[in-house]
Amino acid sequence: MNVWNIDEIPKLLKLARRYAKSYVTGEKDLKIAVLGSYSIQHFVSVLRFLLHEEGIDANIYEGEYDGILMDVLNEDSELYQFKPSMVILLPSIKDIKEFPILGSDAESIEQLADKQVKLYQGIWNKLEASLGCQILQANFVLPIERALGNLESNYEYSRSYYYKKINTKLERKRGGNVTIIDMDYWAGVVGKINWFDNSSYYLSKTGFRMDYIGIVAEVFVKQILALTGKVKKCLVLDLDNTLWGGVVGDDGCMGIQLDPNNAIGEAYRAFQQYVLQLKERGVILAVCSKNEEDIAKEPFEKNDKMILKLDDISCFIANWEDKAGNIRTIASKLNIGVDSLVFFDDNPAEREIVKKFVPEVLVVDVPEDPADYVQALSLCMPFEWGQLTGEDFKRTQSYLQNSKRQELESSFVNYDEYLQALDMVGSVEEIDAFSKERFAQLINKSNQFNLRTIRYTEAAIEQMMQEEDTKLLAVSLKDKFSDYGIISCIILKKNGEECFADTWVMSCRVLKRGVEEFAFSHVCDVAREMGCSRLVGEYIPTQKNRMVKDFYPGLGFEKLSENKYVYDLTKVYDKKIWIKEN
Repeated sequence: MNVWNIDEIPKLLKLARRYAKSYVTGEKDLKIAVLGSYSIQHFVSVLRFLLHEEGIDANIYEGEYDGILMDVLNEDSELYQFKPSMVILLPSIKDIKEFPILGSDAESIEQLADKQVKLYQGIWNKLEASLGCQILQANFVLPIERALGNLESNYEYSRSYYYKKINTKLERKRGGNVTIIDMDYWAGVVGKINWFDNSSYYLSKTGFRMDYIGIVAEVFVKQILALTGKVKKCLVLDLDNTLWGGVVGDDGCMGIQLDPNNAIGEAYRAFQQYVLQLKERGVILAVCSKNEEDIAKEPFEKNDKMILKLDDISCFIANWEDKAGNIRTIASKLNIGVDSLVFFDDNPAEREIVKKFVPEVLVVDVPEDPADYVQALSLCMPFEWGQLTGEDFKRTQSYLQNSKRQELESSFVNYDEYLQALDMVGSVEEIDAFSKERFAQLINKSNQFNLRTIRYTEAAIEQMMQEEDTKLLAVSLKDKFSDYGIISCIILKKNGEECFADTWVMSCRVLKRGVEEFAFSHVCDVAREMGCSRLVGEYIPTQKNRMVKDFYPGLGFEKLSENKYVYDLTKVYDKKIWIKEN
């Protein structure tokens, strides 16, 4: 359903109510608590339905009107009995009761803002200490009224300036388990006059106009998907009339429309510029075009008006095969799930084919006017991630270097010789303050190489870092082509003489490079140093992690029980390891 179409909102509300009546709670449901300073029942209903549409059946606790403090500060409240893994906080601008006096100096304004933000820090700390949950908090939507008129933007003691200061402080002082949802941005997108419904507020205390209930819920759904490992990683692009105007096979590589002095050419260049920004933040770019490959590549190689270059594209497929099949090939070549792909093609027939035959792919509804391409892709919110780390910025380069690795591999008959020629260097170290963010990101994004698929917030990881009988190990790798950074995360917990592998995840970019054996050798050493004689591993099967079903037996573990395995640490692991120590 298109949540941007306000004509469809009555239908959305009806579907949400129907689903709520049929919903039955279960042990495996995701537990989410929603606490708000305004009426939240419609938001909860739509949120639950949209999550269901994404394959998540959520058990949602609905707080009372204006009940954030009442629920959080009272340890006997139903909130703590419910034990959510995520809490959504929806404050209102009316929660702010104290304001700077006109003419106040900067220091007193700063102290007053700090006082307001400390209230929310106290809420975050309380929820984290009692529940260890992830928190999604909306920031404050600035009101339309401005008593000082345009001077509101010129004086720090104005209310508008003060609201902005509080929003900024919330962003800067959030903990590792807190994500700020920029609700003020979304109110600005639809327009503040449209956003606020004053009559409905006074009648039923709604926080925004009901026309935008779908958008608000969708914003939170995207964040929840990111925190549960359901993220999009790759943008698959068509070429003709998508990255440039015209058809390269007919117009030639210099005849396509990319002229910066032409309105159409400027629009296509603006889209390419936005796509390049996505690539720079870590989104993988791929091309899927019905074309001759050599002709399709000519604009990238010869037209100096192109902003995107071939080196920006991690997988380039141009042929006359069906795009649904080619998209599956792209996922296979990149070694990522098909559900990690986003498809952008100006041809509605091609979009429908992909929707029908590869329903896991997110297909963007591309507008007819290329001037609206950037807006359409951005408002689709396809690449909402929990964090950004240094490894994200390096990701595209490592995928681009894969072709060179494949060339190297093809030159060897013996795979071991190929691994040796990669000149791989690795390290296994306990995480610190600088690596914990990437550690949390990899645990929460990894689905395929993930033995137990247990998710941990950054705050929970910080807590485990303080535990004497817990070791959090980060595995880093580089070879002659790329520096991958942290590519595997392992959590070991001691229980008597037994060491349990609570978490073991790895990026699929480095499969079949010997990282598993390299890491396992270090895990054995660490477990022995912890005073353990046995290492226990568990495989919890999911729809996505079948590739690691035989991981433990392959390392020499013996079966202990259903899906549990044990390794005798008195044995010496002597398998050849091709990764050198850093």
